[in-house]
Amino acid sequence: MAIDDLLDEHEQSERVRTWLRKNGFGIFAGVVLGIAAIYGWQWWQKDQVGKLAEANTRYESVLRSLQSKNLDEAVKEVAALEGGKAGIYADLAALELSKAQVEAGKPEDAIRTLRGLNAEGEFKALIDQRIARLLIETGKPEDALALLGPADDSAALEIRADALMAQGKRDDARDLYSQALAKLDVAAPQRRLLETKLTDAGGTVTDPAAEKN
Repeated sequence: MAIDDLLDEHEQSERVRTWLRKNGFGIFAGVVLGIAAIYGWQWWQKDQVGKLAEANTRYESVLRSLQSKNLDEAVKEVAALEGGKAGIYADLAALELSKAQVEAGKPEDAIRTLRGLNAEGEFKALIDQRIARLLIETGKPEDALALLGPADDSAALEIRADALMAQGKRDDARDLYSQALAKLDVAAPQRRLLETKLTDAGGTVTDPAAEKN
């Protein structure tokens, strides 16, 4: 091997050593952080799986309590679910509990259960509509109207009309029933009931097919 080649290799090795001295700690720190990230991700996954398994167990306990008509115990178990990170299990448990409370003749309890849900978006709209119906049943139509506000989908219009009927405001109710019916699909199963409500409010039901012609 030529002397010049040996000098070139020596120079290259010195450059490598110099670069490592300057950047070695950064490389080491990067490797450590990478390993920590991998282990952290694995720990998080195991933690999430554990929490979901625990939530599923609690949800099954809620169902067993409801089947045995033990509503007080079910209320405690639902509260425990809401206190953790149970996600959909907490919502499902609360919905099942509220249904059982209504069937047991405890609409006020059902309202409290539904109000405790951390609902958003379309799910919140459905929960608000359910609460509004229960408010009407418990003699609080004004609260139902305040809760729904100007919501104008078919279901909300129908409930608002129900509240107005409960207040004796037939003309206003009739107008909302008509609007709700106009927004409802012709094949919707609840159409027959809505038509009956409109008739009871003094309105006239028209044939959708005739309107198109």
